[in-house]
Amino acid sequence: MTTVKKNRLHYSQKKIKLCGKTLPLTIVSNKIDEISLLPPLEKELFMARLERIEVRKGATVISAGKTERYVYFIERGIARAYKQTERGEATIWFGADGDVMLSFLSFFRNEPGYESIEVLEESVLYRISGKQLQQLYSQYIHMANWGRKLAEYELIKTEQRFMELQFKTATERYQNLMRYTPTILQRVQLGYIASYLGITQVSLSRIRAAAKGS
Repeated sequence: MTTVKKNRLHYSQKKIKLCGKTLPLTIVSNKIDEISLLPPLEKELFMARLERIEVRKGATVISAGKTERYVYFIERGIARAYKQTERGEATIWFGADGDVMLSFLSFFRNEPGYESIEVLEESVLYRISGKQLQQLYSQYIHMANWGRKLAEYELIKTEQRFMELQFKTATERYQNLMRYTPTILQRVQLGYIASYLGITQVSLSRIRAAAKGS
């Protein structure tokens, strides 16, 4: 494994070899199945192309303004996506164990993305290039269907986030975090959570106090 500069990525040059053995990356394997089940051969070909990456806390994996070549799966760790604004960094997404991490514009249109994504703790990721995915899509119909399901999966999550911001109060958005992704509240600093909810840290403290008292 090659060691690079601080807050950069560590790359494992060995790709995953299955050969009928038990999958070592259970969380990623389950996520692939959750998106859409693949025949054993196609899943094996897919996973054999995944590359393991160990990422230091604070490292930027995807940079705004650059065309990202890879799609990432989080095997272990926490990540956040943010956009730089006049007021500072606006957090727009959190990802945890099992989540897919990608730049939408880069993946779907091969254009520079608007968001940066960093990891908030020591993390293990698996990545596959967009080029490799497209090759699999063109060769295997079930892989092509998996890619369509991935696009649907990400679109639905984006719509849900948009509807939350438009029609739910900050308290309701916080309650949804507690209900559906409590690990984010346990592992992410309050400043990032407040930014994600679109409120100040003072307002978040009031919501948290009210939630504890109820």
